[in-house]
Amino acid sequence: MPALPARLRAVFRLGPGRPEAAPISLRQGRIYLLPTLPGLAFAGVLAIMLVASINYGISLGYAFAFLLGGIGIASVLCAFRNLLRITIRYGKAESAFPGGNVVFHLLIENPDPRRRPALRLFDTGKRGETCFDLPPNTCVETLLALPAQRRGVLPIGRTVIETRWPLGLVRAWSVLVPDMEALVFPKPEVGSPPPVRPPGDRPADLGSLCPGNEDFAGLRAYRDTDSPRRVAWKVYARDGVMMTKEFSASASGELFFNWDDLPTGLPEEARLSRLATWLLRAGQAEERYALRLPACEFPSARGEAHLRRCLGALARHGTEREKRWE
Repeated sequence: MPALPARLRAVFRLGPGRPEAAPISLRQGRIYLLPTLPGLAFAGVLAIMLVASINYGISLGYAFAFLLGGIGIASVLCAFRNLLRITIRYGKAESAFPGGNVVFHLLIENPDPRRRPALRLFDTGKRGETCFDLPPNTCVETLLALPAQRRGVLPIGRTVIETRWPLGLVRAWSVLVPDMEALVFPKPEVGSPPPVRPPGDRPADLGSLCPGNEDFAGLRAYRDTDSPRRVAWKVYARDGVMMTKEFSASASGELFFNWDDLPTGLPEEARLSRLATWLLRAGQAEERYALRLPACEFPSARGEAHLRRCLGALARHGTEREKRWE
């Protein structure tokens, strides 16, 4: 018997049950309407006015009741048209660490030459919401922030777009299931020990050097992907030319983070937290590093994109989507 309410909710659940591909267009069959509490009170007052006018033959009461009734019916049509033909497309999903917020970017388009005011977007779990307006013939980027509670893949889930414009008598809404997900990275370990650097495996007289951050090796032309910390600002102030400082490091100075090298008795989540801490430290120091997990491996590299790929692999560890992560 405890499962019966869940089955009933599944029977009467509105909207699609699976993630939808973009774009999502709100057609007539996807928009639902129900009166709000003020709307029910408004209908009750109209009924009382109409009954009183019939009993006492008050012509002005008839006129007033039918006038207010017409306004109520017009508000239903306005609320419905405020959602009709809106199109939703998907933007990016910003990942986060536990305790923060993942942010989903939704592109909501108004194809009509009329404004769509007083719109509200929220998830069915009531974890986050945002209110916005849609100007005529425009596409607005709307952000929906959801709390990141634990490591893993966080889909946006069932989302509702609704309006109670213009009078608040009727609620018009539509249910969406966007095919969007964000990553919740492992929580960094507090007081994590430093990683063990591999011993040098090449003679020092060979001079085998690779890009690093130890010894200054010269200047090169600036690229858009270069870090501002490596820009030769003195050269730019003197000559007006953007140059980037290059450094060198021995090949043995590269870091290698291996799942199997962690202590045997360390729990899985603690292993992920320690690896996340080491990745963040190496990324902040702009060092080259490689990562090996039981299901995937990332060759040595550096940069923001490499860091996010490695952190994403940690977030997906142990999930069904782990092998899809590149």
